[in-house]
Amino acid sequence: MITVKDVRTRTNDEAEQADATPIAAAAPADERAPVERKRGHTISLRDLNVFYGDHAAVKGVDIAFAANKITAIIGPSGCGKSTLVRAINRMHEEVPGGHIEGEILLDDTPIYGDGVDVVAVRRAIGMVFQRPNPFPTMSIFDNVAAGLRLTGTARGKNLNNIVHDALRGAGLWAEVKGRLEKPAMSLSGGQQQRLCIARALAVRPEVVLMDEPCSALDPVATLRIEELLTDLKERVTIVLVTHNMQQAARVSDVTAFMLDGELVEVGDTEKIFTNPDDERTEQYVSGKFG
Repeated sequence: MITVKDVRTRTNDEAEQADATPIAAAAPADERAPVERKRGHTISLRDLNVFYGDHAAVKGVDIAFAANKITAIIGPSGCGKSTLVRAINRMHEEVPGGHIEGEILLDDTPIYGDGVDVVAVRRAIGMVFQRPNPFPTMSIFDNVAAGLRLTGTARGKNLNNIVHDALRGAGLWAEVKGRLEKPAMSLSGGQQQRLCIARALAVRPEVVLMDEPCSALDPVATLRIEELLTDLKERVTIVLVTHNMQQAARVSDVTAFMLDGELVEVGDTEKIFTNPDDERTEQYVSGKFG
């Protein structure tokens, strides 16, 4: 479990000890890492308001993202979806004038406030962006290892093991195992996105936020990512921002609909798409606007 101590103070020795075992048991070289069921962690938003200066982009949102579930956030462009997830892993505060009101909790631990270690928060709550963003001057191996090296949490053989297991966990190992020192930019777009997922997994997050991770990918690469998400939820909690209604219906367990910065409705995905409670939700999922 993540504790207040983990988020507030975490020494390199503690982090290295926590990372001493690989993400998953070693798999044969050509296989994806075996899926290990791991109790996930919840993210709770309480009366969350997110601002750009005086403008509220997210207004009074209350939601709990369930452990070991995929929650899709849907809604038209500009409704606050991306702003919401960036606030969850504390990237929004990097924007000039960006700030929040309300609470965000990882399990029972607030992630904002005096003394909270922002690096530890971002380690526990990983982020994958809309477009693949590998570090262009780094190799495939170094991209995955970057976060581990930055925090000093793995070295030598242990570093190799964690990187290899993260690549297996992202379903990329079989495709890159013979060229780990090649530039990351030599990979296809879909491979680059899975590399970014491996980079997020390497630091062993409890929650992974995905901001339209398939929007720039072709249908084949999109299918690979969707299959990967289904595997990953056995180990982490996933929040998926998507404009793709079919994708939300295919992969998510829970769907939340946002409009004009507000949370209109949240519920089981099947119900949201077949019998929503709010008329605005029905109009959106049936394509009448958005």
